[in-house]
Amino acid sequence: MITTPPIPPWVSLSGNLAPFASFVVTMAPLPTIRDMAKEKNVGKMPLLPYSSMFVNCFVWSVYGLLKFEKKVYITNMIGCILGLYYFLQFNKICPSDAKNLPFTKNHHKWISTCIIAFTSICAVLAPAHISTTMIGKMGLFFCVVLFGSPLSSLKNVIATKSAKTIPLPFTLACCVNCFLWSVFGILEAKDFNIYFPNVLGLMLGLVQLLLWALYGKGPPRFYQDDTKLPIYEDLRRVVKFR
Repeated sequence: MITTPPIPPWVSLSGNLAPFASFVVTMAPLPTIRDMAKEKNVGKMPLLPYSSMFVNCFVWSVYGLLKFEKKVYITNMIGCILGLYYFLQFNKICPSDAKNLPFTKNHHKWISTCIIAFTSICAVLAPAHISTTMIGKMGLFFCVVLFGSPLSSLKNVIATKSAKTIPLPFTLACCVNCFLWSVFGILEAKDFNIYFPNVLGLMLGLVQLLLWALYGKGPPRFYQDDTKLPIYEDLRRVVKFR
């Protein structure tokens, strides 16, 4: 009889802490959304981070349910609710003719609706092994896109030799979050769809931290109070750095 070796305590601890780390990351935009609602102005903020959070968490919630992974579906259900709240609040405030979100509000609504509808139909009608594979690959794709989005700003960091645009606390939180989910995915769940995007996210996060260590705020002419960056304020208020 083959016995499964026990899971090391540190692996179990990582798996238990991962949902809480995700909760902190998904709560980060809340202060910004509240400020937008108070001022009734979205400025030049894009809608994409909030629509993508909603859709991504929905897809992973369904995947978690299909795989019976409680840590995955409960965590992402919370993220889905928060993402929907951010999405609706932004839509309520944002002008109907805004086209820098990117695209328009209607584009985000229709694309989000189509992805959610396809995911739901696939989960209900397709055989379990097919729907799990398809939805898992969709979730993996969305994670790769989300984690790869900071790459566009890294070129500017290197060109200016200034990392002031990299939100340090948020990047640290994302690295911790990705590390915990990577450990859970590799050593406990043994699920490629879970650990691959998080390993990738961890590597990209470490690249950003390396650039911060190399350049800091850059030469004096690039100095700026980075604590004014929205995402810094978001995370600081969530974890009460003050």
